[in-house]
Amino acid sequence: MSHLCNVIRKPLITERATDLMAKQNKVVLEVDISANKCQVKKAVEQIFKVKVTKVNISRQKGKVKMTKRIPGKQVDWKKAVVTLKDGDSIELLENS
Repeated sequence: MSHLCNVIRKPLITERATDLMAKQNKVVLEVDISANKCQVKKAVEQIFKVKVTKVNISRQKGKVKMTKRIPGKQVDWKKAVVTLKDGDSIELLENS
């Protein structure tokens, strides 16, 4: 990773992610496949100006889909669940 802004791909807006954000002050993000916990923490703190207390990362396998009669596979991706310090929040995600 050359730049920290390339680490975070996009926020994941799902029902489970919204519940985590509201109840436990956690944000779910799709991150670069080669990113590690330290890079994700630095990127979130630098971009969103919040304090991160914990980062959990998991790899998600791409689904196998059929295109006409040819099997294909979606790309693998990485998900990060970032726990923010009490009182901090990301305003961009709350308005979605």
